Amino acid sequence: MLTYSRREFTKLALTSLPAAALISSPSSLFAAEKTTPRPKKPNSKFAGVQIGLNVPYSFGIPRTAGEILEHCIELNLSAVELRAQPVEAFLGLPAKILPPGKGAVASTPAAEANVEKVRAWRRAVSMDRVKAFRRTFEDAGVAIEILKVDRFFALTDDMIDYHFTMAKALGARAISTEISKTQSDMERMGHFADKHRLLVGYHGHASTTPAHWEQAFAYSKFNGANVDLGHFVAGNNISPADFIKKHHARIPHIHLKDRKKNNGANLAFGEGDTPIVEVLRLIRDQRWKIQGTIELEYKVPAGSTRLQEIARSIKYCRDALV
Repeated sequence: MLTYSRREFTKLALTSLPAAALISSPSSLFAAEKTTPRPKKPNSKFAGVQIGLNVPYSFGIPRTAGEILEHCIELNLSAVELRAQPVEAFLGLPAKILPPGKGAVASTPAAEANVEKVRAWRRAVSMDRVKAFRRTFEDAGVAIEILKVDRFFALTDDMIDYHFTMAKALGARAISTEISKTQSDMERMGHFADKHRLLVGYHGHASTTPAHWEQAFAYSKFNGANVDLGHFVAGNNISPADFIKKHHARIPHIHLKDRKKNNGANLAFGEGDTPIVEVLRLIRDQRWKIQGTIELEYKVPAGSTRLQEIARSIKYCRDALV
């Protein structure tokens, strides 16, 4: 199966969803239920620690909402960090009008027209339909705890409000987005987080230091951190445990991956320098409400599949906790 970088995945997710793949109604996610029994609800909460998955990113290619839900049930996963694109595809946003690439600023008349079409479409969306989407996941036993929003800082004020409102309609307890090192971005987003009283977990990479997050915290009590354990170790060459202890109330979820120090490679769980077990047990023992979100980024070994490697990662987390 092909694998993609985070940037490539975002581009594909925004431009490659065919209209035929869109889901027209909540009931169609389980259209087969009329002839087959509903699967047993999944459960990936171990010793009080919720293990989740960054979807559809961890599956390696863009997926429809129905496929995401099917895979979560297959993997016995009961919580996710869900990107906004499958939600909007479910709601009927035509993929052809989405801006291409990173798309922070429209550069052509056609692109600008599409941006306005997207804004108009979003302004007309009923949040009742978003709630229906949420109920479909919840009925299947999968909680949407985190909504991931790409290009968040580039959006206009009304579109930022839209995504916060969507997150609440989905039942999410936080939004996540990539951290910005432009302080005005963090201050601006903090105002929206305060307005909506919803935590924003800023995702850090190897170049992100504790000081970057702590500066963001100064702007808003709802500015938070999505601490990627692997990236933290690879870039800072220390355990993230002390940072998590200090700021646990600001952390809605952590990303679980294993990397080597000194910007080392992504590896299968247990093969790198990342203290995954230590951090999971810390969350368990302190009873913090922090989702441990698996993010599959290492190379899938020959003879295996992405789903098999995700299942292996889930087992690693379960074994660490129980």
